[in-house]
Amino acid sequence: MSEKNFKDFSFQPIMNEVVKGLQFKKPTEIQKEIIPAILDGESVIGHSRTGSGKTHAYLLPLFNQLNEEESEVQFVITAPTRELATQIYEEARKIIRISGKEQTWTAKLLVGGTDKQKMAEKLKKPPHIIVGTPGRILDLVKEGAVSIYTARSFVIDEADLMLDLGFIQDVDQLLVRSRPDVQLLVFSATIPQRLEHFFRKYLENPYYVKVDDHFSPETMEHRLIDVRHRDAADIIVELSKVIHPYLAIIFTNGKEAANQLADSLLQRGLQPGLIHGGLSPRERKRVLKDIQNLKFQYVVATDLAARGIDIKGVSHVINAQLPKEEDFYIHRVGRTARAGMEGTAVSLYEEKDVKLIEKLEDKGLNFIYTDVKDGEWREAKPWNERNLRTKTATDIDKEAWKHVKKKKQVKPGYKKKMKRQKESIKKQLVKKNRRRK
Repeated sequence: MSEKNFKDFSFQPIMNEVVKGLQFKKPTEIQKEIIPAILDGESVIGHSRTGSGKTHAYLLPLFNQLNEEESEVQFVITAPTRELATQIYEEARKIIRISGKEQTWTAKLLVGGTDKQKMAEKLKKPPHIIVGTPGRILDLVKEGAVSIYTARSFVIDEADLMLDLGFIQDVDQLLVRSRPDVQLLVFSATIPQRLEHFFRKYLENPYYVKVDDHFSPETMEHRLIDVRHRDAADIIVELSKVIHPYLAIIFTNGKEAANQLADSLLQRGLQPGLIHGGLSPRERKRVLKDIQNLKFQYVVATDLAARGIDIKGVSHVINAQLPKEEDFYIHRVGRTARAGMEGTAVSLYEEKDVKLIEKLEDKGLNFIYTDVKDGEWREAKPWNERNLRTKTATDIDKEAWKHVKKKKQVKPGYKKKMKRQKESIKKQLVKKNRRRK
């Protein structure tokens, strides 16, 4: 199975030409597992990290089964954000261009922030493929502008993000309006319990694939910098003198933190872009266009950019704040070291992040403990070595107390006197330890 090539799939000749035109050499792990099942008509759950190649894991087999003679909706693809839906649509358009079927294969993008009336007009001739956000597709279905009952396959991309953003109810409403035997193709980076309830409602014995062999690409370097009561913006400015990124995404936990960090970096001379869910659709569109046109070298972002947007050409990921969960770390660093390219993830950490670091190290991640000063990387001691020093100091404290004489009859101020005696003995013990070393 590991040696499988695209030619081993039961693709029609035209799709083999598309694969060649896309310059794909070998299928990714998720593609090896999922494509044959989709071609066999099975419903699937693909559980894999962001950047694992899942978009083409469903686009290629769906296009392979498209019947250009049937003028009806054959496939519906839903995504949680308009940016992600747009990117999936662009990939579908690319496949159509490469195939040379621009006159016969049709796809339409249905997302908010566009004229609904004009969209309804364009849907008078049903497209073969609909790509969009659940809310906008549902609006147009309810208004009778398009029917999805004819669709043979229904894709839910980034299902857990769909759940987080509250769109799973719209997906539910769309599936109620789909044929009972629709092939359901679900892709998700995590499978929370609430999502399992949803799966049980619509999926009976789906083909389930979890791909986590490549927890982190071998071409990625992971560095940790201890904040040590410093300002994150100051560390990042110092970091900028060392890394010289093609494009760096700087992650924060939440919109407010992103706004504050972007302002702080601006005051210190960096000119970062800013993207998060609090921006208006027009602003987000403008920022993404600026990013694609390489206007920014640094972009401050929330986890929306790790999951809902595919930003290409990221050479560095900087975690100004580490997330609380391992999965989110993986989604973030998955923005870089893609398609065989090298990448670097640099995370600023505090004592509260140690549990997460331990979990990631237990999963096989190798961190380089480092710092930046005067435009250079500096070696730093791991957090557990510093903990060892603290532990040793505590042991000396205990040893010193053992040598303090406890009097049966005490006078006022005896506690202070005993503490002074303990400190004196402790100094002697520390000196003795040093001499031994």
